[in-house]
Amino acid sequence: MKLIIINGPNLNLLGIREKEVYGNQSFEDYLEVLKKKYTEVSLEYYQSNVEGELINEIQEKGFIYDGIIINAGAYTHTSIAIADAIKAIKAPCIEVHISNIFAREDYRHVSYLGKNCVGSISGFGLKSYDLAIDFFLKQI
Repeated sequence: MKLIIINGPNLNLLGIREKEVYGNQSFEDYLEVLKKKYTEVSLEYYQSNVEGELINEIQEKGFIYDGIIINAGAYTHTSIAIADAIKAIKAPCIEVHISNIFAREDYRHVSYLGKNCVGSISGFGLKSYDLAIDFFLKQI
């Protein structure tokens, strides 16, 4: 099985920014944990702070990968373009958030991506990514 994790803006700062919300671990370090745990999965990672680059990656991988795990960061709440890219591809997507977006500011309660994803996982810290991988392993 071939999966890609696509992270959006500011997720390159995990382990540095707002540790009380996002924790102490960098995503790159956590990715190594995931790769060791899920040896049966070919797991790729992509991060960008740029909306168009995220769309390009979704379009490129969305027809050749078995699934996409996407944490679009703040673009979740603003980007119709990313939502449209997810809708246009073949690969199923799972929307992931480290924090519980419904326990935060009101504007974070809206996801433009969610309706085009098979599901959303929010509020379980970095373990949210594990839950998404587990879903793909059991469903595909």
